[in-house]
Amino acid sequence: MLRSILIYFSRALWAQRIVSDWGAARKMASRFVAGEGIEDALRVIEALNEKGIVATLDHLGEHTSTPEEANLAAEEIIATLDALESSSASSNVSIKLTQIGLGLDESLCERNLERILTQAKSSGNFVRIDMEDTPFTDKTISLYERMLEKGFKNISVGMVIQSYLYRSEEDVHRLLQLGARIRLVKGAYQEPVSKAFPKKLDVDANFDLLTKHLIDAALAAGAPAISDNGRIPPVPAIATHDEKRIDFARQYAQRMKLSKNALEFQMLYGIRRNLQEQLSLEGFPVRVYVPFGVHWYPYFMRRLAERPANLWFFVSNLFRN
Repeated sequence: MLRSILIYFSRALWAQRIVSDWGAARKMASRFVAGEGIEDALRVIEALNEKGIVATLDHLGEHTSTPEEANLAAEEIIATLDALESSSASSNVSIKLTQIGLGLDESLCERNLERILTQAKSSGNFVRIDMEDTPFTDKTISLYERMLEKGFKNISVGMVIQSYLYRSEEDVHRLLQLGARIRLVKGAYQEPVSKAFPKKLDVDANFDLLTKHLIDAALAAGAPAISDNGRIPPVPAIATHDEKRIDFARQYAQRMKLSKNALEFQMLYGIRRNLQEQLSLEGFPVRVYVPFGVHWYPYFMRRLAERPANLWFFVSNLFRN
């Protein structure tokens, strides 16, 4: 119930206007968001890189409401890729397709995505297409496939799959046949029982099953490793803070003799830092999802929805201010 309420608030514009003006909210959001500008994000990445951890940058924003906003968002993502090219940062980029027009006009989104991938390809970087809620699942996968048809390779673009959806095993098989590099997550949106597993136990079991499929596919593809500059990921990116899921992936990879540099773990900025550093010291590539920008509110609310402890921390700080 609490999770549903917070996800509702993440989409409520009236709530966004109120919370965004609270100093306590901005302070709490800074735990999960690197800052508002690219310079802030690059400083965070530099600190991560010094610890042997790589990153993926997300210029926050989703569900743009006009073509002009969608085009501007695409320009900002291209500028992020330019900034990475001009730096020594070990980081790639993650994007949401509703940010560049998917909710408005699929052809507009396709043009913007092609512009972004053209820049990524020319600078030798990689763009991960985030998966959003189920009204956009089929369109997102179709756009990824069209980008491959246009000549973009899997070293330039990858996908995300959510283990809480019933359909995800079929989607994983479909994408792996195309050689996709896949980030596996549990899923952070509110979905109906008709589309998603309602019980955590089933979500976790599906996560482990899909992890096996990704590791098997990595081996079948020759176990491609993370690139030397940290920008191009291996086939499986296991994105979770759940130590049981991480342990399953480590043990299965070891049993199947997949080299450590061909399996990447991903976590969110500001969460489980000790675990990030531990995995990195063990020799696994670790990539931290680093969001930045002024549109931090929806992302922040979803982080609160994921862990009640985050919400209580926020509320306690709110009433101290």
